[in-house]
Amino acid sequence: MTLSAPDVTSLAVANPGMLVQSIDWLAIAPPLIAALAAIGVLLADLFLPAGKKKALGRLTAGGLALALIALLPLARGNTRSTFCLRNVAGATDNPLCSYVADHFALVFQLLALGGALIAALLSVHTVDEERLPGGEYWFLLLSSAAGAALLPASRDLATLVIALEVASLPAFALVALRRDGRGAEAALKFFLSSVTATAVMLLGISFVYAATGSLHLAAVADGLGHAPAQLKPLAEAGAALTLVGFAFKVAAVPFHFWLPDTYTGAPVPVAGYLSVVGKAAGLSGLVLATTIAFRPYGHTWGLALAVLAALTMTAGNVAALRQRGNTAHSAVRLLAWSSIGQAGYLLVPLAAAGYAGTDQPIGATAAYALIYGVVNLGAFAVVAAVSRRAGSRLDDYAGLFARRRWTALAMAFFLLCLAGLPPGVVGLFGKVVVFRAAVDAGLGWLAVVMAVNVVIALYYYLLWTAKLFAPAERVVTDGRLPTPLAATLGVTAVVAAVLSVAPQLVLQVAGGSLF
Repeated sequence: MTLSAPDVTSLAVANPGMLVQSIDWLAIAPPLIAALAAIGVLLADLFLPAGKKKALGRLTAGGLALALIALLPLARGNTRSTFCLRNVAGATDNPLCSYVADHFALVFQLLALGGALIAALLSVHTVDEERLPGGEYWFLLLSSAAGAALLPASRDLATLVIALEVASLPAFALVALRRDGRGAEAALKFFLSSVTATAVMLLGISFVYAATGSLHLAAVADGLGHAPAQLKPLAEAGAALTLVGFAFKVAAVPFHFWLPDTYTGAPVPVAGYLSVVGKAAGLSGLVLATTIAFRPYGHTWGLALAVLAALTMTAGNVAALRQRGNTAHSAVRLLAWSSIGQAGYLLVPLAAAGYAGTDQPIGATAAYALIYGVVNLGAFAVVAAVSRRAGSRLDDYAGLFARRRWTALAMAFFLLCLAGLPPGVVGLFGKVVVFRAAVDAGLGWLAVVMAVNVVIALYYYLLWTAKLFAPAERVVTDGRLPTPLAATLGVTAVVAAVLSVAPQLVLQVAGGSLF
């Protein structure tokens, strides 16, 4: 008996080149540079002698600076995409690309990489003074920043989840690097709650895939719009569960319980990093999932996000009011609750986008996120400076102007920006843009809730500001700040001042569509 050779002609394709994936290296340069820098720092840590480990901080800052520079050629050109499916003719089908470097991606990559760079500068003295393992610290920070930079350019649900976990998993370890007991407890709370949220999100994505047959965001939207009636309950449940995971990353109520303890137990620069970069990563994923993938359900998730925004800003601001000045770590806890309140403001334009049926209001979220990122990292820089000598209680800031005049003035300016009061004009304009997005979408009740919360927040921001200029019983001049810490304070203060003089540099983001 003879066996005939198998017929392999059916495996041939007319154009084998169409199976080869071309990569736009310029488009993926920002997150790629951050990832390569992380690997470089990890390898350098193996070979550098102990006396030269401080160079790792400079390598980290340099890698993040190069990643930011890589955004410039992308900002000047048209939208670039890569990792795309190809049609039968071998041409690229742009809506089915896994990575798209459009205006939305560039704005949030600027926020993620810029925030990580400021956090790196803020961390230099912390790593030395608290004797944290430098190689691990810088590697984890760069890895998390790479994931945060990848996420806003992701255009399929699988890449979104991978990017979100790359941004989150190193953050757990960063929180736990402080070996004083509080760090381990904070990291455990952060980890367990995050893993639960991720599991819920993955379950939701599996439902969405079962109902639509695709993971690409544009194809999911098309599939939801034409889903059979018997699959609609599955698709709706999947969309809701997916949004739960992103809501946790943003720390929206009721998924916020992990945040105050995590910020308190983490090193101050890590808390600042999570408050800006971690929040930006979750927010960008939430924007992509809602405005692109779940666009057919706009009115449903628009109402849900409006309720979440109202609950989040109210819970955050009311809890911030309850912080007592004489309790340990009350300064960081107040900033933690404040960041929850600010997350509520960030969700307002997103809810408006659901009601309006357009992505136009998303620009208001992006503009406010940029403003918030600069001033909040500046406030954490002041907390890091004060906690080196005085302590981490709110009462430790009493009379700061007499001890450190420029540090107190910088903190007052940051707090006024967060409150939206002059001379922090950029904070005021940011709130106006968000408020207008709600009104234009017909969410008058949400605009009223936001206005009430802005008034509530004025109290604790002004109370903290007043402490800075209170008469001091004894004037003891502190020593000079470490150069990286002083540079961080100066950079954030100058950027916030420039934006207050020329707010159009940021607010023009809110003027048009980002997609």
